[in-house]
Amino acid sequence: MDGSVARPRPLLALAIRLATAAVLATMAMLVKVAGTRGVHLAELVFWRQAITLVCLVAVLGIWGRLASVKTARFGAHARRAIFGITGMFFVYGAVILLPLPEATAISFTAPFFAVMISVIVFREKVGIYRGGAVALGFTGVLLITQPSFLGGASDLVDPVGAAVGLIAALLVATISFQIQDLNKTETPWSIVFWFVALTTPLTALALPFVMQSHSAETWAIIVAMALCGALGQILLTTSLRFGSAAVILLMDYTSLLWATWYGWSVFGSAPGAGLWIGAPLIIGAGALIAFRERQLARATRRSAASEEPKPMEAIERSQCSGKEQL
Repeated sequence: MDGSVARPRPLLALAIRLATAAVLATMAMLVKVAGTRGVHLAELVFWRQAITLVCLVAVLGIWGRLASVKTARFGAHARRAIFGITGMFFVYGAVILLPLPEATAISFTAPFFAVMISVIVFREKVGIYRGGAVALGFTGVLLITQPSFLGGASDLVDPVGAAVGLIAALLVATISFQIQDLNKTETPWSIVFWFVALTTPLTALALPFVMQSHSAETWAIIVAMALCGALGQILLTTSLRFGSAAVILLMDYTSLLWATWYGWSVFGSAPGAGLWIGAPLIIGAGALIAFRERQLARATRRSAASEEPKPMEAIERSQCSGKEQL
């Protein structure tokens, strides 16, 4: 794979993103299975990063793209690594503490936090569409975590797990702004490489305190989890080469279907009553934000195009400029 811009192939991008959702949902299921077997969270995160690093270097080596990881922004990568590894601990923690469908649904609140960050930090104006979407989304979270609002249901979600999930979504939103900034000068491969390269030795520091002996079956689960994480990372990057993020990100919501199926087939737990109403609200709100962002982006492009000089105007300006130089 070379460094040229890939030709847009929306159907391929959607297919890759659908596969990404399935792979990452499988990874979350394996994280939860490993947690039930007593594997420490810090050890899971280490193997996730270490095996991803090995896979990424191998892929880049095969494609002849190792030079693409060079960077002059080591400090920015380091900050992204700190937020990223902290976010990973919270994401995995939510998966371990909560039923898979509930943890997955709560993770969909990241776009709402992104809107809030854009208002508080970047002073962006948020209209009724995005503001209403945020309110609708958090109403969905309330219904998932407190289903008693639906008429006395007793299957409450662990409040600690819900808090961990919301913090994870906040960190994911924060990281999205960091990656957006890095994308101005860095390749996607550079961003992923430095994340895993910086955090692998960092997480290795905890191994002497948390690592235990495991059965062959448990090791197989750990390795499969890490490989799913590595594959998911590569698929994420690849999908963005062929399609618009505003469109393909909507495919991520299919991970809720996988999470619900895994929750029932692997862990024998049916989704709580609040999930059936809360999750559609969150997904609908996220889709509304994506749609609105796409509309705003199109309006910005049209405005920029209208300000460009017409051919005759450009010639006249060129002539004026030439006269001034004379």
